[in-house]
Amino acid sequence: MPAPSPAPGEALLSPRMSGICGTDLELLHGYQDFSGVPGHEFVADIARAPGREDLEGKRAVADINCGCGECAECLCRGQAHCPNRSVIGIRGRQGAFAEYLTAPVANLHLLPGEMPDRVAVFAEPLAAALRITQQIHITAAMRIAVLGDGKLGLLTALALRHMNPDILLMGRHREKLEIFQRAGGRILQTGQEEGSAPTAGEDGTGYDLVVEATGNPAGIEQAACMCRPRGTIVLKTTAQRSSSFPFSRIAVQEQRIIGSRCGDLDLALHYLQYGLVDPQPLIETVLPWTEIHRAMELGAARGSRKVLLDHLGGADSPAG
Repeated sequence: MPAPSPAPGEALLSPRMSGICGTDLELLHGYQDFSGVPGHEFVADIARAPGREDLEGKRAVADINCGCGECAECLCRGQAHCPNRSVIGIRGRQGAFAEYLTAPVANLHLLPGEMPDRVAVFAEPLAAALRITQQIHITAAMRIAVLGDGKLGLLTALALRHMNPDILLMGRHREKLEIFQRAGGRILQTGQEEGSAPTAGEDGTGYDLVVEATGNPAGIEQAACMCRPRGTIVLKTTAQRSSSFPFSRIAVQEQRIIGSRCGDLDLALHYLQYGLVDPQPLIETVLPWTEIHRAMELGAARGSRKVLLDHLGGADSPAG
């Protein structure tokens, strides 16, 4: 493909490192009807920024939602839900699995000089995990369970521990659950068979907050079973596959359901800069970005951790 040219107000970016997300894998199955270059978790050098030459040569991450800037949603509440938005690597805009991509200058967040690429590349998914803290008032007294030991589930559990020290992370993969256990969290390994997960807490009562991050559209049923009456379920899974929905249980139990998507990159960078969340144990491997096909296969393997793509041929260090 030809190198893209930045439109007015945009910058040309040269990726340094990118990460494979479950959403990238869902794109292969028809999610968002995407066609083009995927990749929305990335660290990049700002190669060219017409009118903002002071930014050139600096490292950045980027908000992936690119709004029109003119609608009521953009003007009043931001770009995330602009009805005309494009989304880097997901919807109507080319992503980072390439030599170059473009992004609005307003979406760029410069990185601290000492932050390694392999840490900074987690800014976008960590921001998504932290989004929950901006939607719900979380207290230390709440009973909270996170379903799913995938990359997002792990990041969510690690992030929420700063608001609630007694979070339970549930999943099927012992080695991934132990990442959270080593950080001081509680874990519960569930089996492969149906009905192997608990439906309530140790004392028989449900959880105040259940975060569904299984990556499986059927996870909503387990979340509803574990949530207490008038409790809250946060949905993180985005999947193309359809699933049955427990309408009756949710209505009778008066449970709230909150969708949760992208978050604040500045907040995520703060957590990364000061070591509040260490994402490096989540890394499965780092491959040259030209091995994208192999990387996608590894990322799709059951129980895999985060697969990263190195666009610089082994140079994984802060700029300068």
